[in-house]
Order: sequence, then C-alpha cells, then structure tokens
Amino acid sequence: MRLSVTQLNIQIKAIVESHFELIEVEAEISQVTYHHTGHIYFSIKDENSILNCAMWKSNANRLKFKLEAGQKVVIYGALSVYTPRGEYKLIASKITPAGVGDLQFAYEQLKKELLQKGYFNEENKKSFPKYPNKVAIITAIPSAALSDMLKIASKRWPLVKFYLYNSLMQGENAKFNVVENIKKADKENYDVIVIARGGGSLEDLWTFNTVEVANAIFEAKTPIISAIGHEVDVLISDYVADKRASTPSNAMEILLPDINEHFFMLGDLKNQFNHKIFHILNKKEQELINIKKLYQINSIENEFKNKFEELRLIKMQFKNKISSIIDRNIIMLNVMQKNFQQQISYIINKKENVLNNLKNQYILNNPEKKEKKGFVEITKNGKRVLLNELKKDDIIRLNDTKFQKNAIIK
Repeated sequence: MRLSVTQLNIQIKAIVESHFELIEVEAEISQVTYHHTGHIYFSIKDENSILNCAMWKSNANRLKFKLEAGQKVVIYGALSVYTPRGEYKLIASKITPAGVGDLQFAYEQLKKELLQKGYFNEENKKSFPKYPNKVAIITAIPSAALSDMLKIASKRWPLVKFYLYNSLMQGENAKFNVVENIKKADKENYDVIVIARGGGSLEDLWTFNTVEVANAIFEAKTPIISAIGHEVDVLISDYVADKRASTPSNAMEILLPDINEHFFMLGDLKNQFNHKIFHILNKKEQELINIKKLYQINSIENEFKNKFEELRLIKMQFKNKISSIIDRNIIMLNVMQKNFQQQISYIINKKENVLNNLKNQYILNNPEKKEKKGFVEITKNGKRVLLNELKKDDIIRLNDTKFQKNAIIK
C-alpha cells in the first residue's frame, strides 16, 4: 500500500488520537512560552526524552498557577498530530503540580513572588485610626458575614458609619468585581476598607489568592483589613492587607474600640480625676491658709496695727519725755514763780515805799494845807495856763481849793 506523506500523517493522527485521547503524564517542565493569544506552549522531559505540549486559552484561563521551567507537574490531556509537519504534541486540558494540589502550589508560588516584591513588608503597612468614623465594607449583600459584623459593631462602637459595597466573593469573575470595588472605595477617603466573606473551601476562597486582588490591595491608599474565611484560612489577601482578621467578626473587634471598655476607662479616669482634684484642692486650700497667714502677718492692716503700736509706744515715750519736760518746766516755773513773786513783791514793796513817800509828800504838800490867800489856778479850755499867756477877750476859769469863777480878759 503506497501512501503519500499527508495520507500517512493523517492515518498516524487518527491512530494516535484514538489511542491516546485521555492520558496522564508526570514530568518536569523544560521550556514555557505564554503567547499573546492566551495559549501556552511548553515542553516536558524526563531523564531520556522530551515532549512538546500546548494548552489552549480556554483551559489556560483556569490554570491556578504559573508554569515555570523545572516544575514537576502532572498533565492531563490527549495526544494530537499536526499533519502539515508530522509533529505530535500533548494537548493539556489540566495541569497540577506533582505531589501537591494545584491550588496549594499556585498559592505558594504567588506568595513567594509577592514576598520578593515586598508586598508583605511591614514598612508598607498603613496605620489605622484609633476611632474610625467612616468604614467601607466590601462583601456579598446580604450575607451572614455582614450581619455578624454589623451586630458586633453596634455593640462595640455605634458611632461608626458603614458604607456597603456589594460584591461577588467567589467564582471566575469575583476577582474583577472585588478589584473594582476596592478601587471605588479607595477614592472616597474612608478611614478603613474591610474586605470580608465567610468560610468555604479553598476553591470558594480562591478569589483572594489571585494576583489581581493582591495588586489592588497593595496599591490602595486606604488602610485595608482582610477578613476572609475562618481562623485557619490564611490567604494572599491576608498577607498583602495592612491587617489580617481571622474572621469577619474579628475584623470589627480589631477595628473598633470597645465602648464598654471606654466606659470602664472613663469611670477609672473619673475616679482618678476626682482623687486628683481632691488632692489638688486640699493642697491649694493649705496653700491658701499659709498665704492667708502670711497675708495676715504682712497685710496693710497688720502694718497699720504695727505702726499704731509703734506710734503708741512713741507716744508713751514722748508722753513720758514730755511729762518729764513738763515736770522740769513746772519745777522751773515754780522756781520762776517764786522768784517772780519775790521780785514782784520786792518791786511792789519798793513801789509801795515810793508811793508811800509820794503820798506822804503829797499830804505834806497838799494845797489845801498850804493854801495862801489871794492864790488861784487859771485854766483855759480845761487846761492850766500862765497869766502871761492870756489875751484880750480870753474866757478863763479861776479855781482855788473852794471856789470856781469864770472871767473874761479885758
């Protein structure tokens, strides 16, 4: 039977594809090319052989990890022959890491990649406000996770305001929806963004192990809490986020202060404040008492009192001194009085003697006793005049001891 090359390749293709339509091969990846069309071209090898492989875009989109040279993998697929070249390839429909699940391998692979980029570094983590006012929650609405968070929040810190972003949380398109909501919330200047969903299988939570969600969290300017699954579930979003919460409820416990603790704290502060104020008041009261005493000692009233006392003493001293002076002066006055009286008495006696002598002389020379006949006293206008002083027509008065007569000079 004579065949052309094409006929031979077609027959080989039919035989190969019919006998190897579903195979499972474990090998090491040798070379990998991610084509712009979305297809993946690679080769696998063992110690002695190499085989070319391909994975079309439809299946490549479901691949959970990135193919790299040196990886040990298990490939599920079928052999196919490219008749124009007479080449056969293993067309992979599913690839899993050898010895470990593909999701776990993809998780470790992305974790390692992001760790090297610094996505998990503490210096890149943003701080959280102590008392948040505006909090965005990205989750499925309604959901048990949201109900639990709001219930705990109302008990812990009812002052906070929540802004809800309804989002797909699992499935092929969930990662794009979550990324979109993160970017929207990041523009609204919230205090914190919380990404939350309840527990589930690794497949259910896989949205938060994707590079798209990791990039959106890392690039956000708003602090983000990753609250996905249960306590045992640790996802890539937990490592990249600024803080991880073991559950959605735990996110509220981490984020919000406990109002009851604040009430207790305020009670303690009140007691401390009262004690402190009481202590301060007692101290100030004692200081006021001391100041009052000092004031009383140094007050103007006290100064006046002291000055009055000084003046009283000076007055007493002055009085005593004046009294002494007065006493001395009294004694002197008494002496002077006696001397004066003696002097006066002497003068009076002397004057009395003179007066007596004058009296005696007067008596002796009394005109009445010495009157001579024919002698008179001449007065003019009440004044005594001499005879030679008189003029014609002067009116005069003539007096003797017994008689008086008026006369006119002719």
